[in-house]
Amino acid sequence: MTPRSNSFGALLLALLLSASATAWAHRSTESTRLQVVEPAPDFALLDQDGAGFTLASLRGKVVVVTFIYTRCNQACPLLTTKMASAQERLGADFGSRVHFVSISVEPEVDTPAVLRAYAKAHSANLAGWSFLTGSPSAVEDVESSYGALGRRTGRNRVGHRGTIDHLFVTALIDRRGNLRVRYLGPGFTPDELHQDLRALLRE
Repeated sequence: MTPRSNSFGALLLALLLSASATAWAHRSTESTRLQVVEPAPDFALLDQDGAGFTLASLRGKVVVVTFIYTRCNQACPLLTTKMASAQERLGADFGSRVHFVSISVEPEVDTPAVLRAYAKAHSANLAGWSFLTGSPSAVEDVESSYGALGRRTGRNRVGHRGTIDHLFVTALIDRRGNLRVRYLGPGFTPDELHQDLRALLRE
């Protein structure tokens, strides 16, 4: 590991530690209302069909936003598989009342066609799940606004794109467009996610 990647790892660790004492954390019991963190930052990107897509277009639905990239072979597939399981568990509410959004942090590789193939490979129901890409600057703005900080490593070799280290942020947004939960990392449980979504749907 290079000194640069060590520095980024230290940054990620510092953010994780500081987040545990701030609005990143939440309680998700049946009797506790999930607190409003802030208005969710809007974004305008392209979906897996190449069509324009904004967060504002989902107002009235509970939204789950995640950050992935298709070349990732570790945490991203685990996160996407967990979300695919959640879509089944939501039943008729998926699509009609809950919408998933997965944003690629490697837009120069993850074109709409690549994302559509990725969605199919993970049994994503596109009626309620959108996979988004856009210009690098547009994607970086969204990453920054949601705290999904990232950096590419290992590009020093010719013909090698390297990998992307980024914070795995999963954001839950209520029907009024307010950010209510941010999970850090892919380690949240399916039960926790389902319970939080049901709490937001009951509001």
